[in-house]
Amino acid sequence: MGRRRAIYLAVLVAVEGALAACADTSAQGTRPGADATGRKPRARKPSSPSPSPSPSPVFSPVAVPSRKPIHQIKEINPAAPPNSIALTIDDGPDPEWTPKVLDLLARHHVVATFCLVGDAIREHPELAKRIAAAGHAICNHTMSHPQPFAGLSSERMIAEVTGAHREIWKTTGVTSRLFRSPGGDWSPAVLATVAENGMQPLDWDIDPRDWARPGTGAIEAELLHAKPGSILLSHDGGGDRSQTLSALTTVIPVLQSRGLTFVTL
Repeated sequence: MGRRRAIYLAVLVAVEGALAACADTSAQGTRPGADATGRKPRARKPSSPSPSPSPSPVFSPVAVPSRKPIHQIKEINPAAPPNSIALTIDDGPDPEWTPKVLDLLARHHVVATFCLVGDAIREHPELAKRIAAAGHAICNHTMSHPQPFAGLSSERMIAEVTGAHREIWKTTGVTSRLFRSPGGDWSPAVLATVAENGMQPLDWDIDPRDWARPGTGAIEAELLHAKPGSILLSHDGGGDRSQTLSALTTVIPVLQSRGLTFVTL
């Protein structure tokens, strides 16, 4: 009996040794990253993604570019509510006056159309971005606001229009469909340039001449002539606009109390 047990134990030890050897061989043959033969597969070179084309500003064509300046909302948006008026604000962005105008508009839940100058956008890009982020419309008001605009050469005129267009797009991501000539200076050449570049020529209906600083009362009196469909002109750039800001502080709630609604163009 003792002999049988000794033989049994010897066989058991031999079997366990063989199993351990097999397990070790299997582990070596299947180490991480290796195939069934024990060789590590060659890494594939990652494919390079196709480069995405860089976006570039493009002029968005309008249905029928107007060949005459637009003075009333219905001329650009026939579907606008009948009680609509549009406030347009020119010559910015300005580091002193634009933030104050934006704060005023926000307090009264008013949207406006800002006619921006390309050079001013370059100097104050954060303000241009703030205008767009607040939901206001942006209009092209040339690159450097030269006057008289209609007297420029064709090459300079095109450069002023397209330069501001690119600056607006690059800074805010907005492709402006509106153009306002400095001083409202229109000519067949200006209108043709605007139309060829897919924009509408934006003028105004109510002009308080606030750029000349005639006094807060005079600005208020003129702006209060607004009626449904009117496009109002004012300025946040080009100089001291304290009179304009003061006048708008009074005028906006009065016009709203008349049932008029401010819209963008």
